[in-house]
Parts: sequence; C-alpha cells; structure tokens
Amino acid sequence: MSTSQHLSEASRAAAAPSAPVTAEDAAASSVPGARASASMQPATVLEGHPASAAPSGNAPAATSAAAPAMRPFPVPTSYFSVALGTVALGLAWRHGAKVGHAPAWAGEAILALAGAVWALLLLVFMAKMLRRRDALRLELQDLVACCFISLIPVTSLEIGIAVNPYAPGFAWALVLASLAGQLAFSMYRAAGLWRGLHTMAATTPVIYLPTVASSFASAGALGALGHSDWGLLFFGAGMFSWFSLESAILARLRTGPALAPAVRGIIGIQLAPAFVGGNAWLAVNGGQVDVFLLLLVGYGLLQLAFLMRLLPWVLEGGYAMSLWGFSFGLAAMASVGMHLVVAGQLVALGWVLWWLGSGLVAALWVGLLWLAVRGRLLVR
Repeated sequence: MSTSQHLSEASRAAAAPSAPVTAEDAAASSVPGARASASMQPATVLEGHPASAAPSGNAPAATSAAAPAMRPFPVPTSYFSVALGTVALGLAWRHGAKVGHAPAWAGEAILALAGAVWALLLLVFMAKMLRRRDALRLELQDLVACCFISLIPVTSLEIGIAVNPYAPGFAWALVLASLAGQLAFSMYRAAGLWRGLHTMAATTPVIYLPTVASSFASAGALGALGHSDWGLLFFGAGMFSWFSLESAILARLRTGPALAPAVRGIIGIQLAPAFVGGNAWLAVNGGQVDVFLLLLVGYGLLQLAFLMRLLPWVLEGGYAMSLWGFSFGLAAMASVGMHLVVAGQLVALGWVLWWLGSGLVAALWVGLLWLAVRGRLLVR
C-alpha cells in the first residue's frame, strides 16, 4: 500500500462514526518498523503524519491536504534496535565465556554479527542524511519516530564496549563521540518538549530512549572502560529519568487508546529499564550482586510477568519489527542472569533469565530472516 493510499484510508476512517481514528492510531502509524498483518506484511511508515507529529521547534509544521505523499525511507531508524539487542546479547555471552559458562567463540560471533549490522545501518542512515533530508526532517519532527534516533548513540556505546579488547583507541573515540551525541540529542529532544509540545498519545515506552536508555548505556560503557565515577553520574541520570517517566507512560497505557496491533511490540521496552539499569549498576560497582541489584531484578521480573500476560495481545498482528523493542531488555536480562549464577545467588533463576533472554532474542532473529526471505523486510 502506498503512503497516499494509507492516508486516504485513514481519512475515510476518521470520517466514519463507527470506526474513529484516535490520536494514538495516528501516532502508532508513524512508528518505524511497524508491520500490518499476521502474514508479516510491512506497514507503511508515515514518518511525518500530521496527527502524530509535533515538531521540536516553535510552531507546528504546515501540512497541506493536497500535498503529494512522501515516499517512505526503506530502512527506519528503529532498525538500530536489531544491532542494539544483538550486541547486548553478545556482551552477555562474552561475560559467560569469561566466567567459564559459555564458549568464547559464541559471544565473539554474536558481537561480529552485531558490528556488521551496526555498520550497515550507520551507512544507511548517513545516506538518508545526504539523499533523503525530507524524510529525516519529518522523522525529527515526529513525536514517536524521533525517539528512535537515540538508538544510534546507544548502540554505538555498546559497540565501543565490544571492540575495546581489540582496538581500545577506537573504542574510546567511539564511546566519547556517542556520549556527546546522546547528550546533545537528549537536550534537543527531551528538554525541547518542556515547552508544551508533547501529547498523551505519543507518551509510549519509546520516550525512555533519549534519557533512560542513553544514560544507562553511557554508565555501562564508562564502567566497562574503567571510569566508574563518571559512570555513576550517568547511572543517576538514567535512574531518575526512569522514575520521572514511568508513571506518565503507565498512565497513558492504562487510560489512553490501545496501541495499534502493528506497533504493540514497542511495549517490550518496558522490560528494559530494570535489567539495562541492572547491567549498568554492575558495570559501575565492580560486578557485585548486591541488594540494589536484586531490587532491580525484582522489578524487572514483575515487568516480565506483565509482558508475558500481554503477549497474546501484543502478537495479534503477527511478527512485526516493532517486537525488537523487547531485545535490549531481554539481552540485559540474560546478562544479569549470568551474574546471579556466578555470584551463587538465586542460581536457578539466573539460568532461567540467561536462557530465556538468549532464546527470545534468537527468536526475533528468526522472524527477521523470515521477513527478509519473503522480501518484506524493507518498508515500501
């Protein structure tokens, strides 16, 4: 379906009393990586849908009903979640190898795959900057899609940890550049919305990315590279950002319109703060399983239980690339599980978290490859 057809259908639905289009429907339709059906048909990405997009500047973007529909960019920025979940899993398996519970080649192979995906997506994003500035501009203006740009520095921070044993100089340069990038973007994105530009419909778990995910990833990278004091500063930024956002997100999920089936996978981001934060805490505290880590694990398990209960609802639309919203949290969960095993605390639980997190990220890869084989991976 073309973008113009999608807009036309949305307009007709909005006019029909029996099938109103809510603000959330419009917001959800702009999430990159959405898929429209159980047959894994890629959904049209409306990166600049006027109902979901409010620019980060001072005035709303002008939209003309007669303006031609923009051709969507084939690789949404949200696809960086593939590299992010994969590199996080690779780091978990590297740690497993370090403590003697996993083969060394497995973690390095996963990290090599993640590095290749990250490099490819980075090249694609650069091409978007150079050749499709219209799509990038609308992505920056969109309240939902804009948040996914945070995945670029977050993934790059994890890649910096991955390459550190092989090229410490490059790793440091990448981490420093990513720190600067994530801070600059969070200032632009999160602080920019303090001027009354956000909407309840766009208050979904993706808003964790610019501040919570970025700060926890920064803390983890700095801790892994030996600067735990600086890492603690970022850990605090991530933790209190998480606390400040969670109540608003949960209130919207409870009382606002339901997420559209094609993008319900982004609810999986709810799993990430506790487990990603736990990994960051381990990076800055020397890898000690302490009371605070167990508190984070407890809350992460509660989120996992909630998401398991919602899984049939999430999967009503079939496999969608939005399901990669689960990946960072799942990979971090596997890593925390291995730390529990090594510490000799809640060992059985640790093994469950390790294998469950690893297996579900592998399942996401199976779905992705199935889309690719059927020629439905790219957005059209």
